[in-house]
Amino acid sequence: MLNKKLSQFLAICAIGSLSWVLVQNSWTESYLTGMKKESSVPAAAVQDRLHEEIQQAAEKYSEKPVDAVVDRVWKKTPGYNGIEIDVDKSYKKMKAKGKFKENMLVFKEIAPSVHLQDLPPSPIYRANPNKSSVSFIINVAWGNEYIDSMLDTLKKHHIKATFSLEGRWVKNNPEMARAIAKEGHELGNHSYTHPDMQRLSMQAAVKEIVDTNKVIEEVTGTKPALFGPPSGSFNDTTVKAAASVGMETILWTVDTVDWRKPTPEALINRVVPKLHNGALVLMHPTDSTAKSLETLITSIEKTYVIVPVGEALLEDRIRR
Repeated sequence: MLNKKLSQFLAICAIGSLSWVLVQNSWTESYLTGMKKESSVPAAAVQDRLHEEIQQAAEKYSEKPVDAVVDRVWKKTPGYNGIEIDVDKSYKKMKAKGKFKENMLVFKEIAPSVHLQDLPPSPIYRANPNKSSVSFIINVAWGNEYIDSMLDTLKKHHIKATFSLEGRWVKNNPEMARAIAKEGHELGNHSYTHPDMQRLSMQAAVKEIVDTNKVIEEVTGTKPALFGPPSGSFNDTTVKAAASVGMETILWTVDTVDWRKPTPEALINRVVPKLHNGALVLMHPTDSTAKSLETLITSIEKTYVIVPVGEALLEDRIRR
């Protein structure tokens, strides 16, 4: 009986010793550690693949910013923001699902090094050619009978234009000037008496611009930042006069020539084929423009976003 109990005791000790050896054995420790590592590999691998896919997308979608320049042909041209993917924010946004989704990418815009305000005085004919925008410049010194109709059409399509107002016209038509401003349209300066600006001295040019700004601000509460010389007549003195009071001189790239009273069809056929990124379209309150404006808007919006000139000159990218 004693021998039997002794044998059982020795067997228990042996099993215990063996168990202790197995647990403490370096091979066993390595095996268990390996199992732990192996169990964590799939999750880490998924995260690594996700990060890699986002990095690949970042290379695909990256566009460098474009500096503002004084172009030999197009003169002063605003810059345009670049764009790149914010990898860290995109990763954080997607990692909960552990799956790459293109519509969850987080983008950020990168500003250029040279801005419009860094450039010397020069006229502006268009926005940046990378910007898929088109802007309407409506010069107003007459044509009151067509303005309400044009405002209605613009409002119907949620379009904001740049109305370049003659100072003398604003003085004589304050209610109409206020109506334009109330609709949220951008107000520009079209001189006070509609002179041939290139024939004026610096002093006279500044007076035309300042007097117009004054009356527009008194009537509408808005101080214009853009100057549109009448008939597009200007010289270096004109541009410097505008710059001296903090204004940009704005011209155009597409002319409706609506003062010649073309048919609406002729006006549309003249304008639409000439449109391009950053186009500034010149028009006036005329019967031709009032009747063709709706078709013009719907045609343009198939390809471009219609924004006021001031917005077109910003470096912000167009988001459709």
